[in-house]
Amino acid sequence: MNTQEWDIPGRPGMAAGGSGQALALELVRVTEAAAIAAGEWVGLGDGNSGEAAAHVMRELLGSVRMRGVVVAGADGKGTTPVLFAGDDVGSGDGPACDVAITAGDGALSPVKDVPYSLSAIAVAERGALFDPSPGASMEKLAVGPECVDVVDIRRPVAENLRAVAKAKDIRVSDVVVAVLNRPYHRDLVHEIRDAGARIHLLEGGEVSGAIAVARPESPVDILMGAGGAAEGVIAAAALTCSGGALQARLQEGKVLHTEDLVGGENILFCATGLTGSELLRGVQHHSGRVFTQSLVMSSKPETVRMVRSERPHVARREQEGRRTA
Repeated sequence: MNTQEWDIPGRPGMAAGGSGQALALELVRVTEAAAIAAGEWVGLGDGNSGEAAAHVMRELLGSVRMRGVVVAGADGKGTTPVLFAGDDVGSGDGPACDVAITAGDGALSPVKDVPYSLSAIAVAERGALFDPSPGASMEKLAVGPECVDVVDIRRPVAENLRAVAKAKDIRVSDVVVAVLNRPYHRDLVHEIRDAGARIHLLEGGEVSGAIAVARPESPVDILMGAGGAAEGVIAAAALTCSGGALQARLQEGKVLHTEDLVGGENILFCATGLTGSELLRGVQHHSGRVFTQSLVMSSKPETVRMVRSERPHVARREQEGRRTA
């Protein structure tokens, strides 16, 4: 896998060669803007971050050269129209695509602002992404390249942890398991600790936790637990681009593998950090400028790029003006 780093001052809009790379840069512009919009609410104890990100994402996706259909997105229960499964997105010309989005994975709580939140988009050929039922959940198991063939979501937790330890040539006590910090995972956490492994609780989103298992700089070895089906599709797209794998068990018991969740040959994944984590730095503000860090991955060729961007922070000055008006 080829890993590169881009350092982009100002607004990233230029293509650096190849239609896939041009589309990736258009998409990372969308996730950056969505993260910045949501970042306006970080630290304020306000629950509007996810909605702000979704509105910006919808507006900017309209300028992206593609004929996209949202396959995995919001469940449509909200009162404000944003990005729902079945929506058309893109400029109306260019490649026909399936699109999966999360405007703010691990949406910020109105009580506290949590790490591991990000804005992300996955794009694949039309018909390539698994179409989950709106609001559906799934049990997930995600691993990096070394462990793709050694785990099975149908096996006991302890057995999978021993298999990961053996594949990585480490002790079970050194295996780090990412789990969403939710009350319904209490029994799973006990099982993991009884097996002797370590817990890495995710306060924010599971997409970033799933990506982390395939990143060499991350301490996470495996992700376990239940969460949204839409997030599972997005995570599977990211892992397809980085050599990892995701297994999912649906509510009716059916087991899906990475290739069931994401097909096709041309897959793009873009994510921008909203609140910080080991994976991505969150949105930062310094001296009237805003800084973001994004992850851009493609399956063909299998490439990972880290993108750092900065720009004047006009939005904050506008918001402050509205507050004092």
